[in-house]
Amino acid sequence: MNKPLLLSLAAAALLTTNLSAESMFDRFQAMENEMAELRKELSTLKKEQGSEKAENSDAENEEADEDSGEKEESEDGEEDENEEMDIEEEIADMQESISELNKATSGNHLKFNVDYRFTLENLNYKMADGSEANNDAFMTNRLWLNMNWLATKNLSFTGQLAYNKAFGQRSGASTGNAYETFDWIANENAYDDTLRVRSAYFLYRNNTFIGTDVPWTFSVGRRPSTNGHLISLREDDKPSSPMAHTINVEFDGLSSKFSFDKWVDGMYIKLCAGRAMSNAAPKFTSTPYASVTNDNTNIDLAGLIFVPYDDGQYSIGTQYYYANNLIDMTMATPTDTSFTTVGGMHSMTANFVINGIGNDISEFLDDTTFFVSGAMSITNPNSGEGMLGSAIGESVTGTSYWVGTQFPSLITEDGRWGLEYNHGSEYWRSITYGEDTNIGSKVATRGDAYEAYLTEYLIEDILSMQIRYTYIDYKYSGSNGFFGNTSGASTKITSTMPGAANYVDTAQDIRFYLRYKY
Repeated sequence: MNKPLLLSLAAAALLTTNLSAESMFDRFQAMENEMAELRKELSTLKKEQGSEKAENSDAENEEADEDSGEKEESEDGEEDENEEMDIEEEIADMQESISELNKATSGNHLKFNVDYRFTLENLNYKMADGSEANNDAFMTNRLWLNMNWLATKNLSFTGQLAYNKAFGQRSGASTGNAYETFDWIANENAYDDTLRVRSAYFLYRNNTFIGTDVPWTFSVGRRPSTNGHLISLREDDKPSSPMAHTINVEFDGLSSKFSFDKWVDGMYIKLCAGRAMSNAAPKFTSTPYASVTNDNTNIDLAGLIFVPYDDGQYSIGTQYYYANNLIDMTMATPTDTSFTTVGGMHSMTANFVINGIGNDISEFLDDTTFFVSGAMSITNPNSGEGMLGSAIGESVTGTSYWVGTQFPSLITEDGRWGLEYNHGSEYWRSITYGEDTNIGSKVATRGDAYEAYLTEYLIEDILSMQIRYTYIDYKYSGSNGFFGNTSGASTKITSTMPGAANYVDTAQDIRFYLRYKY
């Protein structure tokens, strides 16, 4: 039997073996057993190869009696040499495959990977009264520990532990803003050296739903709801589920997705729901975890993601959600931790994305992404409450648009560069406190925000670097506040406004990072 063919078949068997096994444990065990058998086969093949080389060497030392015999031996020798070269290449390929499988299994059936990032930032703020605040070299460490486990072909678990802090002990941290560890953004801020759960959920998937040919999923847990669609481009991450124009926070909830891709390219509907604040008494009281009548009620959110079309090059995405019982601070002081419930909010967004401009116009345009996104927020205040600086009981509408492009690096083959711009109106409000921009969410800006970045890979896709510049020009206050008339009030920013020294007029962030992912 042809030995290169034998090796190819063995490789295919190893990489696809027992894919229908009932559990991932069984699949790993089968893979490890096949690897052991393959190693034996490779060892035997190498011995045979050595024997063939020795025989060929002896044959070459024998003198031929006839010219025809010399020609036949020459042709046989060339065939043997070509076969030996093919075998050596196959052996090298198989050894590489074994090495990769060893890394994947390594005796551990819960797969881990690491994402570490060092960041150096230059931060500058110009206040409404003309004064400035800055930090010339703010350095942070961020670590994500990712874990995945596929128990069966239909059921999997995903979790992520996160650590994010400034270098050393941060001055003012012990008496600083109490909201830095707020549940929506606990892992997004450079706070302390605590390792927290950023996400933890199981996912069930099936190719049929109640007898129909509709693939569907169901998931519940701590949601992967930051770094969503569009914002993920600059973050060099795969997008999580939400559309980041209107929501980018950590969240506890559930979702269920239904795919109609068989009928329309990329079409799907995703239903989402969750709780952002639980009204519950402390553990050690006479009524543990009972509702507290004089405290804020539950904050619940329900939404729908509908993608009507996505063929890989052109896609349209839409998202709607309603959040009830939203909050504001009772006092505008940094250390105040009490809230008041002010009302609910409707939020809508739609975007259009092009992955590859035109068709074979140029390699540069083929690898260029362009997007445009529009969004709207509508408040629904409680009786006797105002929201976002409105009059008592008045509903206000805010709008935002966001455009951007990402294109191939101009200096390397694998790098990506990007430009983005977004604008928000007077009463615009997103829930994007978890956005990875330390001067504040650029998407939440009531005004204009400009951004440019370049991402380059230093060692394969393992070690990368990024330089990013973000500039925000606020036209109204309250862009990063809560939802009431205290922290979220929208007031035109001028040098003569009351308390002008406390309001940021413009902010800029020059950021450099080194990132290791493996």
